[in-house]
Amino acid sequence: MEEPEDLSKGEVFEVLRNQRRRYVLHYLKQDDRPIELGDLAQQVAAWEYETTLEGVTPEQRKRVYTTLQQTHLPKMDEAGILTFDSDEGIIAGTDRTGDISIYLEIVPGHEFAWRELYLSLGAIGCALVAALWLEIYPLTVLSDLTWTAIISITITATAAAHLYHERNMRLGHGDQPPELSFGSDE
Repeated sequence: MEEPEDLSKGEVFEVLRNQRRRYVLHYLKQDDRPIELGDLAQQVAAWEYETTLEGVTPEQRKRVYTTLQQTHLPKMDEAGILTFDSDEGIIAGTDRTGDISIYLEIVPGHEFAWRELYLSLGAIGCALVAALWLEIYPLTVLSDLTWTAIISITITATAAAHLYHERNMRLGHGDQPPELSFGSDE
């Protein structure tokens, strides 16, 4: 079997711009085993209609099932993001399933401005160093070593919070997709 060509960023975003396809990817990443189309449709419908699995109506499930079967899964299969056996109704992840989700680790519209926070911390740190170098009171009340410790602890704590946040924004992490954890613009 031939190795599939790499998808461009444009192709990746085209395939995954649809929320339902992102939900499929999230569900696939939760468990590495192949899944049945009926189970997938039930879970995606629950997420879309903001209800429990048991609360999904037959009409809601059928609506999701049909579009997954006819549109979304074939498109994702064609791109090599997953495999979809339409005769058996079985969906499985591929090597690309994990690779592609790097593009979706942060949900657009809900990203905390970490780069601005780091830039601000850097600017404050530089201003503090300059003020200490110029021996501006009241900063001189604490020693240079104390200020160095404060700056280091602040940056380390911020980086730890950033790491924690990023891990929770990954597809396949948690019971529901990150989009649902922070609301959706779609």
